[in-house]
Amino acid sequence: MSEKLEKARLYEIEEAKNIPQEEKPAFHVSAPVGWINDPNGFSVFKGKVHLFYQYHPYSRDWGPMHWGHSVTEDMIRWEQLPAALAPDQEYDREGCFSGSAIEADGKQALIYTGVTTEKLPDGKEEVRQNQCLAWGDGKDYVKAEKNPVVTGDMLPEKCSRVDFRDPKVWEDNGTYHMLVGCRSEEIPGQVVLFSSKDLKEWKFETILAENSTGEIGVMWECPDFFPLGDKHVLICSPQHMRAKGYEFHNGHNSLYFTGDYDSEKHTFEKDAPVSLDYGLDFYAPQTTLLPDGRRVMIAWMKSWDSCVIKEKQRWQGMMTLPRELEYRDGKIWQKPVREIENYRKNRCCYENVKVGESLSLEGVRGRMIDLTVELQNADGIMDGSRNSGNPNQEALDVYNEFRIELARNEEYTTVFTYDRKRQILEIDRTWSGVQRDVVCTRKLQITDDRQNLKLRFILDRSSIELFINDGSKTATTVIPTPVEADEILFHSDGNAVIQVEKYDIVL
Repeated sequence: MSEKLEKARLYEIEEAKNIPQEEKPAFHVSAPVGWINDPNGFSVFKGKVHLFYQYHPYSRDWGPMHWGHSVTEDMIRWEQLPAALAPDQEYDREGCFSGSAIEADGKQALIYTGVTTEKLPDGKEEVRQNQCLAWGDGKDYVKAEKNPVVTGDMLPEKCSRVDFRDPKVWEDNGTYHMLVGCRSEEIPGQVVLFSSKDLKEWKFETILAENSTGEIGVMWECPDFFPLGDKHVLICSPQHMRAKGYEFHNGHNSLYFTGDYDSEKHTFEKDAPVSLDYGLDFYAPQTTLLPDGRRVMIAWMKSWDSCVIKEKQRWQGMMTLPRELEYRDGKIWQKPVREIENYRKNRCCYENVKVGESLSLEGVRGRMIDLTVELQNADGIMDGSRNSGNPNQEALDVYNEFRIELARNEEYTTVFTYDRKRQILEIDRTWSGVQRDVVCTRKLQITDDRQNLKLRFILDRSSIELFINDGSKTATTVIPTPVEADEILFHSDGNAVIQVEKYDIVL
């Protein structure tokens, strides 16, 4: 073990003792101390799900990247393991950037981007990013004798050696494939494909997909590629992308393409890009395939441009709840992993509740909860009496605006407002306790062809994940609200009827 890795392991153990566990999320992966960002190496090894992540233990800000490490048997209870990688070699001295993991020959292989600098003929230094390999047993890892295993010199001439990172590796019929984010002098955003028989010797295959219109950001980070249903899916996170309607509002976005993949010719005919999440804090998702066939995705629950943590907090960054993916009706649906249901306790249910100007329900509160609210006639369809030509006053007074306040008390709240006529849902964390000039509102459009609006909220102390209409869309938001703010209020400016089902999440 190198001195740098040993130092990081000792530091995280000692410093984590000084961080109260009750201030951290209970069932989301978070930094033991310091900073984390992109999920890495999300994979199954020897019956357990492993998650690595970009990690700087020595401050709560981004710094020289290590790989942190957590493991789980059910994706709800996570065990913190020692840091897996440190920037301790010549080829990764500037950082061990994002990558993936795979089981091979009974070992766990980590494939990551090693960052260094190179002196140019004019004396200037320029970043170089290459793909590196390490082998391990699920806890300790040794970097390969020959590294990097893939270098920028293997790319087509005009592809960047500076922005060439985040390898995702998978195996198919005895061949390993590696997809890497890249850019070129002509195309601002692309993913390139390599192949190998042993993870050590690689050859360049093709540019699998690229930003041919120039509208999809300037660098495609953290690519992932996998079959789902009868399609293949390409996920990537383009930087510096402009919003278009109600899509792509995050600047650094995460999106997906569906399409048809020819594995022999290595061609991917992709459809138009679609946002993966419509909230304020979601980036760099990565997926894995579970032994039972589920495709599960996890992402960094933060934005590069927003810092909403409390001033004295000594850690920053956490992951989303893992989500099961399904492809149907021409799009990806996302649901919380079903294992969360094993921790649901104290069911509280209300049927056909009429919401007035302000309403609270006994037993419906909390900050570690699974809450589903179903709003009747959300698409503006009146009840049967009106449609039959015999309108009643309730139908005439159907609401226009419906609001839910979460994590609320007299001082704090986060508000979700649904505009029935425009079919727009707005998220607003202005009063959640933020202390910096950060983005606090986000709007998304709900166009599902269904009469009722179903909103499922998963709260875990400092986060709210919203799953709309059984996962048709999602919206992820971090809040710095003190945990004692746990009230939930409903508001309506007219006749609104809701069903409510709430569980505490108890670990």
